[in-house]
Amino acid sequence: MFQGLILQHGKGGRNQEFALALAPQIAGRTGVVALSAGTDGTDGPTDAAGAIVDGTTIAQAETLGLDYRRYLAANDAYRFFQNTGELLFTGPTNTNVMDIRVILVSVQR
Repeated sequence: MFQGLILQHGKGGRNQEFALALAPQIAGRTGVVALSAGTDGTDGPTDAAGAIVDGTTIAQAETLGLDYRRYLAANDAYRFFQNTGELLFTGPTNTNVMDIRVILVSVQR
């Protein structure tokens, strides 16, 4: 019925996936940092609340031999950020208001 459909069984949640998808978009930019996290302290079935990326994330991953495209395709953002050290761990917060996404951009004048 779903011939040719490949289901990926990576680890991560929607906030980690968002951060990983954003990382190549801000690659090489200085003064840009982004956070995506769940307010309850967990993202998907993981112990991380989310991830923090900046303009150096992709370059750092490349020096580690990591191809962000493969991790995105496998829905495996947790393991990508586990390797780069950019997972955000808050522990349980006992509140589940929403997900939060913050992007800070430094403007030089």
